[in-house]
Amino acid sequence: MTRVLVVDDEPQIVRALVINLKARHYEVDAAADGATALQLAAARHPDVVVLDLGLPDMDGVEVIKGLRGWTRVPILVLSARHSSDEKVEALDAGADDYVTKPFGMDELLARLRASVRRAEPVGQDGAEAVALVETSGFTVDLAAKKVHRAGRDVRLTPTEWHLLEVLVRNAGRLVSQKQLLQEVWGPSYGTETNYLRVYMAQLRRKLEADPSHPRHFVTEPGMGYRFERS
Repeated sequence: MTRVLVVDDEPQIVRALVINLKARHYEVDAAADGATALQLAAARHPDVVVLDLGLPDMDGVEVIKGLRGWTRVPILVLSARHSSDEKVEALDAGADDYVTKPFGMDELLARLRASVRRAEPVGQDGAEAVALVETSGFTVDLAAKKVHRAGRDVRLTPTEWHLLEVLVRNAGRLVSQKQLLQEVWGPSYGTETNYLRVYMAQLRRKLEADPSHPRHFVTEPGMGYRFERS
């Protein structure tokens, strides 16, 4: 059973989420502040976190950074903040998706399901079990869902991993912006190109020797992206 950690200081929102999630057979923990959220995450190991940014004791971005210090759990931000800068800040810190208040419960639950689905392990069939992609600077292990660079594991969020996986599996081929959005975020996406810019920048920072002049994650302006091994 999927365990959800709901972090919000508005009792009515927490109550609505708990009722709706439990009705769909999720296990639910709730926290009204950031410190409690971090403690519960460490103790209960949720499968997904629904996080409000406006918490009484700390900013939600700090909670994201605290979680990303040790876990790749999907983080779905739920916030009344509407500005692009604040959304990008949350995504840059390691959030996987962003829903603006007020929100529709059906949309939120669909986003939550997509976040959990993206975090599921790659199937271990014969082809995937030996899929190891090597470049001059890093190695991608598709079966183990790991990336190694300079002898160390590189920490990726579930969304970063999914984006990397789609590009690597299509090595040398242009993958359109729409295809990437729909593969990684779901079929209802297709125009949110700012998501791609944010996450591609994060992948380049983590994996490219010179992120400002990428060798492996190539932009085809106005069309999409291409992964090159060499």
